[in-house]
Amino acid sequence: MPENIANADQLIRHNWKLEQVEALYDLPFSDLMFRAQTVHRENFDPNAVQVSTLLSIKTGGCAEDCGYCPQSAHHESAVKAEPLMPLDKVLESAAEAKATGASRFCMGAAWRNLKDRDLERIVDMVTGVKDLGLETCVTLGMLEQHQAKRLKEAGLDYYNHNLDTSPEFYGTVISTRTYQDRLDTLSYVRDADINVCSGGIVGMGESQKDRAGLLVSLANMPSHPESVPINLLVQVEGTPMAGTDNLDPLDFVRTIAVARLMMPKSCVRLSAGREHMSDELQAMCFLAGANSMFYGDKLLTTDNPDTDHDQKLFDRLGINTLIGEPAAVAKEACRH
Repeated sequence: MPENIANADQLIRHNWKLEQVEALYDLPFSDLMFRAQTVHRENFDPNAVQVSTLLSIKTGGCAEDCGYCPQSAHHESAVKAEPLMPLDKVLESAAEAKATGASRFCMGAAWRNLKDRDLERIVDMVTGVKDLGLETCVTLGMLEQHQAKRLKEAGLDYYNHNLDTSPEFYGTVISTRTYQDRLDTLSYVRDADINVCSGGIVGMGESQKDRAGLLVSLANMPSHPESVPINLLVQVEGTPMAGTDNLDPLDFVRTIAVARLMMPKSCVRLSAGREHMSDELQAMCFLAGANSMFYGDKLLTTDNPDTDHDQKLFDRLGINTLIGEPAAVAKEACRH
């Protein structure tokens, strides 16, 4: 193995080459896992996982045509358009999430972009959730620079905006928003000094090269995202990607491990798709460097394991969560 590949995971880097990342993917599985776990232990408590809860505050009717998403108005799926959720219902859900152990509350709206007419309602939600002692995260589609600044003033901790896949495969997934549009929004978020949550989806029929390309795009940003959600495609009837061949579970674990090596101080989050993962697969992902996950029985519109099942898995693995701890502790657990 070339020396530059052997030592590639020892430094914070923003100059990854695609062939270097493909070489990491091609390592023998046990070697890749060992290296990922070593880097993980150098930066985090290997037996601690930060848990977040995700709520859909505006469901369905999205103008985007993302091939994986049942909320798109372009697809024949069962998700119907609903209005923005009232503030009191959002705060009720946030309080329930805190009571069951979440340290971060994420709010998602099925919008192409945030409109100024809705901005102050979102600000009220952010302020209210923070007053409960939770970290806040929102995903609202594309942002403009002044909107990012206003969200920062409200105290927003994280903004989620995924790249989804590699630049080369992106056109297969979505046509209504460009890759550069996504990068521009992330730039506005970073300029506003809001933590970046950005990752992607695997299992959409992409190649290993595309999975490597996604991680290159994330790791070569001027600053690594503080949180990197890795989603496994949830196939929903009525979406173009229903019927896609399932990803080999070990390829999913490899993606977690390579993300850990490339972004050693970022939280790597198990996101969508856990409902279809065995406990053993999830345990392997934690070993590979995942140290954050969505918690609760719903992820926007798709199912997620219930909290009781997750707690039993944590107990079996000896994993500590941040139940009952303030948001500041959660940030330290996923320090950057």
